[in-house]
Amino acid sequence: MPHEKQAVTLEKHIVLRQTGLELSWGKSVQIYYAIGGIGMFLVGMEILTNALRDAAGSNLRRLLAQFTTTPLRGVITGALGTAVIQSSSATTVLTVGFVGAGLLTMVQALGIIYGANIGTTATGWLVSLVGFKLDLEIAAMALLLPASLLDLLGNGMWKRIGRGFAGLCLLIIGLELMQTGLGGFKDTVTPDILPGTGISGLLFLVGVGLVMTIVMQSSSAAMALALVLLQGGAIELVQAAALVIGMNIGTTFTAILASVGGSLPMRQTAIANLIFNCVTAAFAFPLLLLILPFLGWVAESFDALTALLVFHTGFNLIGAAAFLPVTKSFAAMVSQLVPDKGEGRLIALDRNLLADTDAALVAAQGASDKIASRLFAALGRAMQVDPDYRGISALVPYQEALAELSEFLSHIHPERDNPVEEETYSALLHQTDHMSRLINRASQTTHIDELLEDRVLRRPTLAVGAALRRSTDAARLARLHAIIRHRKDKHRRGLLLGEHAGIYELHEVFAHTDAMRWLDRSLHHAERVAHYQSVARQGFPSAPEKAEGESS
Repeated sequence: MPHEKQAVTLEKHIVLRQTGLELSWGKSVQIYYAIGGIGMFLVGMEILTNALRDAAGSNLRRLLAQFTTTPLRGVITGALGTAVIQSSSATTVLTVGFVGAGLLTMVQALGIIYGANIGTTATGWLVSLVGFKLDLEIAAMALLLPASLLDLLGNGMWKRIGRGFAGLCLLIIGLELMQTGLGGFKDTVTPDILPGTGISGLLFLVGVGLVMTIVMQSSSAAMALALVLLQGGAIELVQAAALVIGMNIGTTFTAILASVGGSLPMRQTAIANLIFNCVTAAFAFPLLLLILPFLGWVAESFDALTALLVFHTGFNLIGAAAFLPVTKSFAAMVSQLVPDKGEGRLIALDRNLLADTDAALVAAQGASDKIASRLFAALGRAMQVDPDYRGISALVPYQEALAELSEFLSHIHPERDNPVEEETYSALLHQTDHMSRLINRASQTTHIDELLEDRVLRRPTLAVGAALRRSTDAARLARLHAIIRHRKDKHRRGLLLGEHAGIYELHEVFAHTDAMRWLDRSLHHAERVAHYQSVARQGFPSAPEKAEGESS
């Protein structure tokens, strides 16, 4: 009997041990499901964002630059643009490119930043709809293969459609894995193990939300995780709301990191974004305590997810509304916090913008326009009644700026299936080449003296100088070039006949002929620069009119 009892006890011990191992193994598997789900969600979100951004293309660029004439319109365009491409970071980077290119002022850019914060809340609504409200997991798994094949084998629009659906499928599957993984911890992870709903506990959760967003490098993924935890009952509504406040601050970390060592517009934008989000979070915390009964009513009438999303969208709307009336003062404060050190460079291209082809091309176009306008103005001042050679006597800044632009362009790789990007990039290369040749011509100032002394060529030379000082209109320069070429050929024949008749010395004929050739080639390069500027601007918007009382 003692032996039988010992055997039964041993058998029970073995069974309990096996059961414990199974439970332990089950928990480990659940953790892997949750981690893998977060990773798949991040990948899906990245693919979906890239596909939507490629599909939006130049339309988004035009929307941001042309419609953003006031901060209020900036809020609208920033919100719409971010909601369309599902990425506030992409909107912010493109905005920085516009500011650096002179297409937007800082005041206009701040409006877009406010709107981007509102637009990024659309991701939460999307996740709630496709991940929780609709049972799309089976459909997503069935659609993933054809969508992936369309992405791999398709071209142009069909390729982008396939990529977008593939990203959406991965997003939905990732959410399902997160729910499955965290669902195994319903009895383990409960609201009781987290800090209470007091002020100190909620402040701690704000910090947790901030850290979550920084670690994941995605406010969308952090928001999705909060929704999964709330849906599974692991956290209460008030705890989830505190996490979301922290996520709103954490989302600025990526822009701050990218701005280190970046251009002045990028650093100013990053600081403005941080201040705006911190102040908005400061509004949101007392607001949460005040409207808890209202959020509870929304949760009872609809569900807890809807209540959380209403809070997230609401406090971002309030933050934008609070900052709008003081945008100009805010921009002035940011300029004081991050002042221009005045390095004296003609252009300042930010290499951080190379991560986004759209923003990089916009910045390169802005730099090219700036070099061309300064160079044209310097040449124009040299070709006037009282020549001013100071602008073209020191060509080193132009050469350095052109070298910087060429090096920047060498790192831009436009999409092969994006004709707008390819044409813009090609036009920028042509501009750079013709500006390099024009700079070499500008150093030969002796020819200008010859032209101004020639009674036949003096008038067209002054007309060229006036045209270069006023504008870079390609059609105007082309018409002027045709007139100059006609007069050059006619005057050359007259000089040769005069030399035969003994009116001109041979060295005078050579000097005047070289001067005419210089004017002809210089005007040709200027016209080509202006022509390719107009080609590039077909893919990118022109600078909008500034709001009344606004300075650049």
